[in-house]
Amino acid sequence: MPQASRVDPYDAFNFFVELDGIVSASFSEVTGLDSETDVIEYRTGDMRLAVKIPGLHRWSKIVLKRGLTKNLDLWNWREQVIAGKPERRNGSIVLLSADQTPILRINFRNGWPCKWEGPTLNAGTSEVAIETLEIAHEGFDVVGG
Repeated sequence: MPQASRVDPYDAFNFFVELDGIVSASFSEVTGLDSETDVIEYRTGDMRLAVKIPGLHRWSKIVLKRGLTKNLDLWNWREQVIAGKPERRNGSIVLLSADQTPILRINFRNGWPCKWEGPTLNAGTSEVAIETLEIAHEGFDVVGG
């Protein structure tokens, strides 16, 4: 009997983020990579059981976290939304192998920053100041490499 090939899961710590094809920053955390479809129960006439059919598709906001630096690109992008001139961007979260080769891409469409959160400042700690950006978008797809 031939031996099955082993496929190990990917590591979650080796990734980068691109916005419109440009590597934008080193982020320490990305969350919100999920989608959900509403379930509609439908029945006709004298059916005693409901048939479940798909309804609206929903995509969570993508949440990016990184150490705060003098680079204000994310804040400037957010300011455009505040000024009523949102700039929508496509982007990708790219997962890398141990040798830094791209192995998985999550490409989102028409994203714009709906929330920016500055760091929690506390003189009693030595933690890195973290900024958070939430991106509303119109869906994503997952592709290899």
